[in-house]
Amino acid sequence: MKLDSAVANILPINPANTSVSSHGGGGMSSASTSKITTKLDDGTDKYFFMKTGSGKEAESYGFGQLADTPNKFFLVTDFLELSSRRSSSTPSAGHSLAAKLATLHTTPAPTPEGYTKPMFGFPTTTCCGDTPQENGYRESWADFYADNRLRFIVRRSEKSNGRDKELHDLVEATCKIVVPSLIGDDHLNNSKGITPVVVHGDLWSGNASRGSIGGKGSVEDVVYDPSSCYAHSEYDLGIMKMFGGFGGTFSKEYHELCPKTEPIAEYEDRVALYELYHHLNHHALFGGGYRSGAVSIMKRLLRKYGDRGEL
Repeated sequence: MKLDSAVANILPINPANTSVSSHGGGGMSSASTSKITTKLDDGTDKYFFMKTGSGKEAESYGFGQLADTPNKFFLVTDFLELSSRRSSSTPSAGHSLAAKLATLHTTPAPTPEGYTKPMFGFPTTTCCGDTPQENGYRESWADFYADNRLRFIVRRSEKSNGRDKELHDLVEATCKIVVPSLIGDDHLNNSKGITPVVVHGDLWSGNASRGSIGGKGSVEDVVYDPSSCYAHSEYDLGIMKMFGGFGGTFSKEYHELCPKTEPIAEYEDRVALYELYHHLNHHALFGGGYRSGAVSIMKRLLRKYGDRGEL
């Protein structure tokens, strides 16, 4: 595969000594991924990772629009040489994934420019699969999750799947009844609320592994392909539960370092509420059976937290 001239122009490489090969896929997005291998002047090899797709929000070694392929955009970073996350033959150096994630989830998000305190949201659009998410800043986590995630994604779903009155009404009821009951600002942490932290945003097991940058150095636990925002620390746990793959040992170590938010008795229901967004997003992207998972979560939470016996 030939290296696009726009990419060659931003990397410190000799295109004549460089090759490009397909590497993996784009997960649930339409993007494609490649490995760039180049031989440096000292005879050693250097590797880069490149992702191409229709979105143009990207930054690292370089990003922009491809010159030789119209209507495609690229992102080039250091190449992450992956090995199996579960493989005992590749022991992990440094901190465990649970410890790293707990550190991320206990570090307050930065205060955005123009604000006086951390906010929920993100300074740019981030994509979960092919869904460009609405990340406008909100002071209230409950408002952000209801408006920027649940109501937002049901509108996306209606664009791709058509109007669905039951789904729309269930999402609206969940936003009005369940969200304030479970994650209201005056409810969490004994009415003290929560502090925004950086979350991965799409942390299913396929976005976690072990690896080393550029294939050099120690192998350690890593995550990649994020869909980040400033959110509640427990937000990542929704998709982690949806697809599994992390296990009880991970959860025990993680929560020893990042305790469950009060009230602890409602922890499982909060995780289910955060899992709901990903069922709705998958339904918006792929249709089909993900609708039933979303409906099941909403009906259960509405029966528990609202006078919704008819559901």
